[in-house]
Amino acid sequence: MISLALRVFCCLVVCISCFESARSAEPDKSKQRPNIILIMCDDMGWSDLGCYGGEVQTPNLDRMAREGLRFTQFYNNAVCWTTRASLVTGLYPRYPRPHLTMNMVTLGEVLKQAGYQTALSGKWHLGRTETTHPVYRGFEDYYGLLDGCCNFFDPYYRDPKYKWGSSGGGYRFFAKNTTRITEFPDDFYTTDAFTDHAIEQIKGYAKTDQPFFLHLCYTAPHYPLHAKPKDIAKYKGRYAAGWEALREERYQRQLKMGLVDPQWKLPERDPESADWEKDKYPRDWQQRRMEVYAAMIDCMDQNIGRLMQTLKQTGVDENTIVMFLSDNGPDASEPGGANPQQEPGPKEYYTTCGPSWAFPQNTPFRRFKTWMHEGGISTPLIVRWPGHVAPASLTRQPAHIIDVMPTCIELAETTYPETYAGHKIIPVEGKSMLPIFQGETRQPHESLFWELRNNQAVRQGKWKLVADRTINRWELYDLEQDRTETNNLASHYPERVAQMKAAWQEWAEMTGVANQKHQRGKQIP
Repeated sequence: MISLALRVFCCLVVCISCFESARSAEPDKSKQRPNIILIMCDDMGWSDLGCYGGEVQTPNLDRMAREGLRFTQFYNNAVCWTTRASLVTGLYPRYPRPHLTMNMVTLGEVLKQAGYQTALSGKWHLGRTETTHPVYRGFEDYYGLLDGCCNFFDPYYRDPKYKWGSSGGGYRFFAKNTTRITEFPDDFYTTDAFTDHAIEQIKGYAKTDQPFFLHLCYTAPHYPLHAKPKDIAKYKGRYAAGWEALREERYQRQLKMGLVDPQWKLPERDPESADWEKDKYPRDWQQRRMEVYAAMIDCMDQNIGRLMQTLKQTGVDENTIVMFLSDNGPDASEPGGANPQQEPGPKEYYTTCGPSWAFPQNTPFRRFKTWMHEGGISTPLIVRWPGHVAPASLTRQPAHIIDVMPTCIELAETTYPETYAGHKIIPVEGKSMLPIFQGETRQPHESLFWELRNNQAVRQGKWKLVADRTINRWELYDLEQDRTETNNLASHYPERVAQMKAAWQEWAEMTGVANQKHQRGKQIP
């Protein structure tokens, strides 16, 4: 009996030893470089999310904000392709287009070289040639839309009754890696499909010891206004009071949340926005536009919730940093014109929100997509990184889309290359935001610059110089006292205006902006 007990004891010791040995051989994921998920939506306003003062139901993004950090002064480039170019390169856009050339390196290329698994799901919009397609620019796996927008229910759909501007042209370029997709299932919806692909990638990556970089680019809530009936139903009648009432409602909520300074004046109605009381279009149609827009954001939030749940289920949540932002402010354009015959929602129709709803989507700022006032270039940025980013935190430090590349480089513990694939690379122009993520004060950019379609801007510290192409003059604002840009101080500080104009012109020469065709003969006085 003693001999048998001794043998059992020895076996137990060996088993425990083997178990401890096996456990010690498992990678300690808490010490690994973090996984990086970068989520970008399309044409969404600064105030649309609940955590930025909106009424749209976004519980999952609101939870991210409670568990992480919100920026109040994060900037984009005011339109799809220039923002995306800056995001993946860490550079200001170069002109003439294309904005992605071989003397630029992408986030996918840098992180792949650093040992990350890389995937992109959703909108690309930077080209589909052998030098611009995502699978040739560092993303090992790609699924999504290579163009700028598409039918949400069928990207290859075209109704022959409508011309471009009403149907969106149809035949948009959708692909899995380099294989074009032209047929889609009956229950297809882009927002769901992009998330399905992203979740599939996470599940596969979680089984490996390699960190991963996932770039998830939704087309929501970019036009056409397409949403599922069940999501639209949530907002039935919600916007019956009109856009002016919605703007005031959001503004009051932002004041209570501490997002905006009460000394900033709420600007008057945008000149492109109609008067709700005198609106000549059918009220039910106008309401429906905003109801569908809200439903598109709602559906996106639901899908982000699915993705966040996958992080927990696969055990990578604690070592994954997730960033969420929009590529520019809301879109005020109306391709094909405002047409009440175009019903917002179903795939057979193609419509937009128009300038009147874009006006409150950017509360409390002026203007929208393509303009350089704050409404065109400001985006929500939410950062969640358990154990590293303080929960429910807020930063008012300015940052820019060019800062994403150097931030990811620092997270990945790698360096920005001087050469890549035999090409000398333009030095990165952004600055890492990691100090801000960690609750520190970062040395700000000396200057930040913008230009698009002869709208121009430069920011230095609290000062912003901005030119509206329709007014054709420079305006100067103190953003600490007046971020809503209601008090033009240009005549009070002519020397500052001259100095900032000179800085903008030097930047314009460096990036090629000054040589654009539309710039010739249109020097802003």
